[in-house]
Amino acid sequence: MQVIDHFNLRSFDLNLLVAFDAMMEEMSVTRAAQRLKIQQPAMSHNISTLRTLFQDELFIRVGQVMKPTARALNLSGPVRQALRQAQAAVLMADVFDPATEQRTFRLGLSSEVELLLLPDLTARLRDIAPGIRILARGGDAAEVDAMLDAGVIDLSVGCSYLPDSRHHCEPLYQSSVLCCFNPQLLEISNPVSLDAYMAAQHAVISQTDSLHGCVKDALEHAGAELEVVAAAPDFMSILATARSSAVIATVSSRIAARYGPLLGLQVSPVPLALSFPPVAMVWPLHMDSDLGCAWLRQQIREAMLRTTETNVADIAA
Repeated sequence: MQVIDHFNLRSFDLNLLVAFDAMMEEMSVTRAAQRLKIQQPAMSHNISTLRTLFQDELFIRVGQVMKPTARALNLSGPVRQALRQAQAAVLMADVFDPATEQRTFRLGLSSEVELLLLPDLTARLRDIAPGIRILARGGDAAEVDAMLDAGVIDLSVGCSYLPDSRHHCEPLYQSSVLCCFNPQLLEISNPVSLDAYMAAQHAVISQTDSLHGCVKDALEHAGAELEVVAAAPDFMSILATARSSAVIATVSSRIAARYGPLLGLQVSPVPLALSFPPVAMVWPLHMDSDLGCAWLRQQIREAMLRTTETNVADIAA
């Protein structure tokens, strides 16, 4: 654990961090001063002091607008996180009442989880916590640690996350896939046979520069190779591709079962044994004591539990 140097920190005016954060938000000395309810000369003095302390211009004028320097951008995340933690500590109560709480939670969600969780969680919160708001952002596995550390998100739900000592990682469910196709364009039987699956052209999810995307490792492990003709990061675009083209879309089982039939697609088990990492919920260790975040994590567990694979089991039977 990093030791706090109270002596040196005592000589630093922490209000300067508030001024810095306001300036990062507004990119205008006038508007930042208005936000802090201080006079513009006082705000200008704060910026001047910050420049001296950090030995950097921090904010420079480019044409008619102010732009942050690289140093300011590097500072912005840690400063915002520190201020959020300070605010949470000051405002933290001994009880959390979801019926009266007014708060916005920031969630990093994978594309799969966004389609599955956000509709059900929002409906749930409208009933029991009308003052709670959800701001969802893309939660790419490679960026989750940085986003959590910077306080950009309060927690993340997705797959392919490597546990880190700074964060809790709780698996929610095991990932699996199904395949979808338009029977009016692709004349194959359901369930799809191995021969038909291997002979078809395919559309898959990819969030990298690989055409085979999320199924690449699973296919290699199964010793299979598919002719992938379309790949995209969004599940709905892949399902829409299968609706319009004579291709098989291999997507998350829960996505296929929930949205495939709505697009007129038939859903079938994949005739290959493919293995994928679980979908997990990740949050910073320091958020354990936040009663609101603990409550939200329980709502997410219950919402995800309700997106059961009953339909998936029926399809796979």
